[in-house]
Amino acid sequence: MTTESSSKDLLPADLTMGTVMLKVGDMKLMTDYYRRALGLETVAEQDGGVYLGRRGKPLVHLAPAPGLNLPARGEAGLFHTALLFEDRASLAATVASAARYEPRLFTGSADHLVSEAFYFSDPEGNGIELYWDRPRDAWSWEGNRVVMDSLALPPQRYLQDFLTEEAVSGQRESSAGVGHVHLQVGDVQSAQDFYVGTLGFEKTAGWHGQALFVSVGGYHHHMAMNVWNSRGAGPRRDTLGLGEVLIEVPAGDDVGALADRLRVAGLASHHTGAELRFEDPWRNRIRVAVG
Repeated sequence: MTTESSSKDLLPADLTMGTVMLKVGDMKLMTDYYRRALGLETVAEQDGGVYLGRRGKPLVHLAPAPGLNLPARGEAGLFHTALLFEDRASLAATVASAARYEPRLFTGSADHLVSEAFYFSDPEGNGIELYWDRPRDAWSWEGNRVVMDSLALPPQRYLQDFLTEEAVSGQRESSAGVGHVHLQVGDVQSAQDFYVGTLGFEKTAGWHGQALFVSVGGYHHHMAMNVWNSRGAGPRRDTLGLGEVLIEVPAGDDVGALADRLRVAGLASHHTGAELRFEDPWRNRIRVAVG
């Protein structure tokens, strides 16, 4: 199978990442975390759970899943949901509220050259990235590969430089979106075969055969996959954690074109016309719908 998509087989350049659904054991605790630590508000209560987001836009769907167990560290599934902020002050305000809620859930920070990122874990172990993108004209490319790194980004200094009273008081009114979703998978080559060769993302970066970054439209990455904890992992069990990744596309024709590619590749999917549901090789559920 080819792992580079031709232009006619690419996903639309203006797709966006939509709501990430998480299967949750303790709804009260998790809802409290996403509201108080991340400054999200309840957008809707439906589909057996709660949608939380900013300015009416749902970012995370918490769905109750009583009786399920937490996934083991080495299983495939979610590495992190990455929430993108429009400016450094908005990012700093949410980093501050997340750190204040429970400092032990902070897991690191990095300057990735294309972005500045801070990492947390929610109370049930789902990874979270909070980040701000540098302007695109500040990104460096080597051919069709974007230059990224993981340089030191001291959180206290960042808050001193960029946290403002205005950003803190207006935290819930500032916008945010799901910038990318990063998955744990069993092997990088199979991920590339599926996400690039079949779905129609473009590869934008790799990491020593341990990680893959993919996007469309010249973004640094809309999705990523790594084997840092999960090398050799097989299909997922039904556990707490990732329930579904939503990718939003502009038109029904985009959904139909992807449905055709999946059918040609011999992969099962459920196509309603307006949306398409399927699983990757590790049973991570993906939904593509008109946004």
